[in-house]
Amino acid sequence: MIIYAPAKINIGLKILNQREDLYHNLDSLFYPIPLYDLLEVTKSEEFNINITGIPIIGNLKDNLIYKAWDLIRKYHNIGGIDVHLHKQIPTGAGLGGGSSDASNTLKCLNSLYLLNLNNSTLEKYAAELGADCPFFIRAKASRAQGIGTDISDIDLDLSNYYLVLVKPDIHISTKEAYSNVNLEGKNDSLNLGVIPNMGKWKFEFVNSFENKLFKLYPVLEELKRELYDLGAIYASMSGSGATIYGIFKNKPDIPKKWDSHFVWIKKL
Repeated sequence: MIIYAPAKINIGLKILNQREDLYHNLDSLFYPIPLYDLLEVTKSEEFNINITGIPIIGNLKDNLIYKAWDLIRKYHNIGGIDVHLHKQIPTGAGLGGGSSDASNTLKCLNSLYLLNLNNSTLEKYAAELGADCPFFIRAKASRAQGIGTDISDIDLDLSNYYLVLVKPDIHISTKEAYSNVNLEGKNDSLNLGVIPNMGKWKFEFVNSFENKLFKLYPVLEELKRELYDLGAIYASMSGSGATIYGIFKNKPDIPKKWDSHFVWIKKL
């Protein structure tokens, strides 16, 4: 079977406090976008994967697709799979590509092996793979709380807006991003009352990672400023970076100087 695994953007991302288990509580809005990794998955006697498109560095057992298969076979009597992953979502970008691949592998396994697992069960499995993973089971506009695994629906529709993603040749690991991140306080939260008024987002929907990472990588702050200069209604870093995005009412002209970056633009 062939499945399209979408990316996401974070609209606001507040890191509230560090927990006793060393994870962090957060509050963020997740929105799926039509930038996809392509997964072709068929039954096999063992696990095999072929990756094309954007290269992925690391050994097999660190790959979230492998971890998703390995998790399911611990709970259910399944065989192997042959996977062809055509990677189009940049890595280290804050777009959730690896998490989406993992969650969509769970969905593939559910269908291929007739496991009859409902979405709630798949989300519980996904939470064992990573904090962003449960969102991608349903992949609809959501609020993520707790460590990112507490997902609730929100009323947010960006249809007919243009989205521009810009990622320079920077890879930011989750560990690097969380090191000395600015903590907003455990009682803080996003102001969802401004969702209908995008003009107020730049003042309300902050990303806690920007304060530190913009100092380490000034190009990211520069890109955010340039997106606003091009007419973005709202611009932000997605997740823990290194993608900066802008939401526009009209399609902007992309500067020639961005040719060295990964740039993606589409009407949603």
